[in-house]
Amino acid sequence: MLIGTVNDRAFLLSTEGGQLRGLDIEESSGGRFSSQTAELFPDWEALREWATSANFDATSARTLDFDELQAPVATPRQVFAIGMNYKDHAAEVNLDLPSTPAVFTKYVSSLTGALETVELPSEAVDWEVELVAVVGIGGRDIPKDTALDHVAGYMVGQDLSDRALQFAGGGAPQFSVAKSYKGFAPTGPWITSSDEVADPGNLSMTCSRGDEVLQEGNTSNLVFDLPYLIHHLSSVVELYPGDLIFTGTPDGVGFGRSPQQYLVPGDELVSSIEGLGEIRQRFVPKGEAPVNSALREKEASLA
Repeated sequence: MLIGTVNDRAFLLSTEGGQLRGLDIEESSGGRFSSQTAELFPDWEALREWATSANFDATSARTLDFDELQAPVATPRQVFAIGMNYKDHAAEVNLDLPSTPAVFTKYVSSLTGALETVELPSEAVDWEVELVAVVGIGGRDIPKDTALDHVAGYMVGQDLSDRALQFAGGGAPQFSVAKSYKGFAPTGPWITSSDEVADPGNLSMTCSRGDEVLQEGNTSNLVFDLPYLIHHLSSVVELYPGDLIFTGTPDGVGFGRSPQQYLVPGDELVSSIEGLGEIRQRFVPKGEAPVNSALREKEASLA
C-alpha cells in the first residue's frame, strides 16, 4: 500500500505500468477513512484491507504528476533524527562511534515533498540520504523484539544540512536548527506500508547529483538498527502515531570529503531507497525558489 498526500488530502497511490494514479481515500471509501494522513494511523490495518480491493480503473481515480506529491506526513508531533549511525560515516567525519544513539530533531517546518526546489542559505549545504520510518502505533517502553510492529511504513528522506550554521557555535554544534531551513527535510515520495518491506534492515540506498553517485549504502550497516532505535526512543519519550524517525546516513557526505564539497545553485539531488522510490530536489540561491504549484492553486481557489 502506497499512501501519499495531494492538495493536502490523503491518496491511495498506484504506480502500476509506470503511471502514477491516485484515489482520494475519503471520497473513495465513502467517508469511512479520513482525508488527513495523520488520522489514518489508528485504522491502518483496516485501511490496508480496504486498499487491497481499491479500483484504480474507476472514474474516481486520477492520473497524477510526481510534482503534485506533498510531504506524506506534513505535521508529525515529533521528528527524530540519528547522527553517526553508520560506521563509515562516523569515520569520514572523524568522530567516534556513539555508545548510545545520538538523537536530534529536524523541526516540522522543514518538511517538504518529493520534488521541490530548495533555497541554499549558505555555500556549505550538504546532502544525507536516509531511511525514514513512520510510527503507526505509539507508546512507551516498546520492546525491541516487537518494535517493528509499531511502524506503519517507510519513506525516502534527505537530512539536508547547513554546515556553516551547524558549526557556527564553535564547540557547541547546532544540529537541529542547521538542518531545519525551509525544505531541508524532504520526504516521500509516499509512505510504503510496512507489509510491503520484507526487511527494513537490508535496503540499499543511493544519492546522486547528476551522473555523480555521492552515496551508496545499505541499512544493514546501521550502528543502531531500527528496532533498537524505537526501543531506545520510547524508553525516554512517548512515541505518537505519525512520528518520523530519520535513521542516519551512510558515508559520502560533502563535509567528509577532501576537499569538502557542497551543493551549488543548479544542482539536482536524486535520493532513492530500494523498493521505496526516489525523491528529487533542485537547488537555487536564497530568494529564488518558485512558489509551489499546489500552493499557487490553493491560493487561487481562495482568491
